[in-house]
Order: sequence, then structure tokens, then C-alpha cells
Amino acid sequence: MTQTPNSTPYHRAHHRFTVLAAGCVFLLIVAGALVTSNDAGLSVPDWPTSFGSLYRIPPLVGGVKFEHGHRMLAEFIGLLTIGVAVWTQKVDQRRWMRILGWSAIGTVIAQGVLGGLTVLFYLPPAISTAHATLAQTFFCIMVSIAFFTSRSWVEPPASVNVPSDNARPRLTTLSLLTVAAVWMQLVMGAAFRHSGIRLLPHMIGAAVVFCMVNWLAIATLRRCRTTPQLVRPATVLLTLLAVQITLGLASYITRVLWSRGAAAPLASMVVSTVAHVACGALLLVTTVILAIQIHRHRLAQNSAHDSTQRSTAAPLSSARNPVRA
Repeated sequence: MTQTPNSTPYHRAHHRFTVLAAGCVFLLIVAGALVTSNDAGLSVPDWPTSFGSLYRIPPLVGGVKFEHGHRMLAEFIGLLTIGVAVWTQKVDQRRWMRILGWSAIGTVIAQGVLGGLTVLFYLPPAISTAHATLAQTFFCIMVSIAFFTSRSWVEPPASVNVPSDNARPRLTTLSLLTVAAVWMQLVMGAAFRHSGIRLLPHMIGAAVVFCMVNWLAIATLRRCRTTPQLVRPATVLLTLLAVQITLGLASYITRVLWSRGAAAPLASMVVSTVAHVACGALLLVTTVILAIQIHRHRLAQNSAHDSTQRSTAAPLSSARNPVRA
């Protein structure tokens, strides 16, 4: 098969490695939520060392097990990200994918620096919020790399049902707006957890996300019901939204109502909050994948339309300019 600048052979080992790396980033988000929910952000008071050492593991007691465990997992993911980027340069022929690989390294470095600054400056809300938000962005980058290296993306079927998208707003526009809304909601959620804002903006954002996600998913299911590449993520999106709303309610009850006057974080608050953060990450990345698929099918629709126009124009041109004997 002739390879074009926008194509590359499928590499199973490379793809599986990117999936492993993306899965570990999800675990890192969970670990970070455990640190915040257990008020363990300053359990290890120095950075980049841990109690003065770069390699010695401190006694994993109290909040130290959450904070130091989070750092160890972050270091491991940094190595995985380097592996993903280097491997992508060697086996992937798409220039934009190589750039995405290097972008992942830049993002994980920035994430590590922000994590260190949260410790050195004693958990300032702005930096802590940026640290949590960049983690979600990094997760989207790593999942996108895994998706772009999958067989379904690299070797799409020869015949793909391309639905028309002439309704307004177009799914491409609606999906981008939904990604932005979910991302902003995660920013406000992080700001609320780190005491940067009050609860009201987060609740308003939740209402906006609820409307946008439902609008996007239902519109996708109605317009593209015969396209499984779009139906599947839209269905998953609706499921995750229902779970996220439930977890958000549980987090509110356990954090705002039950935890008043508590000397230490309640286990119920920790579990519900961590699950809420994790589900939010899955909701964001599913929205991103759906937006990517919508954009891909939109390009396919445009290509099919152009091909139809060219095939229609060719006979007309021949009729206007007959070949003389």
C-alpha cells in the first residue's frame, strides 16, 4: 500500500504502549484527586526532593503515602511519555503525530513544574487549579495519541457511511463548543476543590454542561444513527453524564453538608469526590473523541461531495467540447 503524508502503517505494539500510557495518566488523575481530597498536598513539604532525598522512599504513613505515591506515579508516567514520543518519531510517518508526541512531553514537564510550585508556594489556588486542569488536558493528549494509532483510525474500512450534516448548528461546531464547556467546567471544579471559587459558578457550569452534552449526544444520535463510529461515543457520553451528575450530587452532600466541622476528611467525601473527578476526566475525553470523529466524518463528507461534483462535471465538459474526427 502506498503511504501518503497523512497515513502510516498500523503498529500493534506501539498502539498498545500508548494505551498503557493513557491508562496510567488516568490513574495519575485519580491519585491527584486522592491527594487533594485527603488534604495531603503538603504532607511532603519539599520539591523536587522528598524529605531531602531524590531517591529514598520516606515512611508511607498518613498523607505521605498519597503525596509521595502521586509523585512516584508521575515520574513513571514521565518516562512512559518519553517512550511514547520517541517511539512515535520512529514508527509514525505523520508529521502532525510526531508534533503531538513532543507536545505530550512538553505538557508533562509543565505539569511536573506546576506540581512542584503548588508545594513550594503552599498550595495557592491559582497554581493548584492550573495543575489539576493541565492534568485533564494531558489526559486528552495521551488518549488522542492512543486513538490516532489504533487500527480503526490508521486502517479505516473501505466503505464508510458518511451522513449529511446540513442542519444547524452543525455537529462540528456543536462538538467544539461542548468540549470547551466541559473543559471549563473541570477548571471550575478544580478551583472549587482548591478553594479558589465558591460553589455557585461550578453549579452554573454543571447546568451548562448538562445542556450542551445532551444537545450534542442527542443531535448525533438523530442525525448519524447509521454511523457506529459516532453512535458509540455519543451513547457513552450520555451514560457518563448521568453518572457524573449522580457523583456530583454525592460530592456536594458529603463535602458541603456532611463534612461541616469534621476534623479530618470523611471517607465518603473522599470516595465520592475522587470518583467525580475521575468521571469528569472520562466525560471530557469522550467528548474530545466524539469531536474528532465528527470532524473526520465531516472531512469525508466534503471529499465525497467534491468527488461527486467532479464526476458530474466531466461528462458535461466532454459534451461541450466534442472530439473532432
